[in-house]
Amino acid sequence: MSKIFSKSLSVFNILSNDIAIDLGTANTLIWKKGEGVKLNEPSVVAFDYANKSIIAVGFEAQAMIGKTHRSIKIVKPLRDGVIADFEIAEGMMRAFIRKATTTWQAARRIVVCVPSGITEVERRAIRDSCEHAGAREVYLIAEPMAAAIGVGLNVNDSNGNVIVDIGGGTTEVAVITYSSIVKARSIRDAGDEMTESIIRYFQEKHNFLIGERTAETVKHQVGSALPLEKEIEVEIKGRDKISGIPKRIHTNSKEVREAIIGTVNKIVETIIQLLDETPPELSADILDRGIILTGGGANLIGLDELIKRKTQLAVAVAEEPLTSVINGTGRVIDKLSEHSNVLIKSNRY
Repeated sequence: MSKIFSKSLSVFNILSNDIAIDLGTANTLIWKKGEGVKLNEPSVVAFDYANKSIIAVGFEAQAMIGKTHRSIKIVKPLRDGVIADFEIAEGMMRAFIRKATTTWQAARRIVVCVPSGITEVERRAIRDSCEHAGAREVYLIAEPMAAAIGVGLNVNDSNGNVIVDIGGGTTEVAVITYSSIVKARSIRDAGDEMTESIIRYFQEKHNFLIGERTAETVKHQVGSALPLEKEIEVEIKGRDKISGIPKRIHTNSKEVREAIIGTVNKIVETIIQLLDETPPELSADILDRGIILTGGGANLIGLDELIKRKTQLAVAVAEEPLTSVINGTGRVIDKLSEHSNVLIKSNRY
């Protein structure tokens, strides 16, 4: 009888769609239990306001940016790491979950990573969206904790670790020890703010209008936190603000650095403030272990060196900074009972 029960349980586990979600402002990643990352797409929705319906999500919606007619709007339902448009976010999640899962069952349990500075109202919005998308049980984990697990740190031991996760909407800085976040700071200055700063810079300095996708590309190509040994030049296309005529101009890494340095400095200042608030007992651990950078912003050229200079601490970029958070969240859903101590406590479950 026990063998039959064990066999039926294993079949149930195979059919169940327990998933982990990194619901990011820029990208959404979904990990299916036992299988790894099954989806990584932009958190973008094409919404037809005439018919009140979603017509595309992810890559398909992103390709439509700037090319739709009046009734179709390209919407980013998350802002600063939290849900800004409840209805559209729910529809986007439902579509993504459908893409990521192949069995007939709805998602039974979902673990979602959230910013450490999220409010209770924002937590409730995320839980409700997941439940409306079909989940029976919803659990939340703080992004820095998920990132720490994702890079392979033992978050259960007594050593203090500093994680800096620079995403699209938020930068999360946290000191982690004994399965808990001792100190944390969450600021809404991150990758998206850098992109917007680049758009403003060219509009104000060159009377030149560029779109979000162009600014994002420029940031990735030539963005830097420190002067480069040889500055990089790149051509960009846009529209002259005065004449309205499309044109192309050349820019370089020095100009882009000038555009984003305000956001970069805010991130560095936040790290320094957190270190100043850290208990002395943990400071010794941090001196030995240094700081780990995760998230898309960790790839900014020279950022690790700038933080090292400002803090006098060793700084390392995670091997897979873009997927550190989903890797950690995925490991939690794979062995949920073993990781229950790192989840955000809630009275609902």
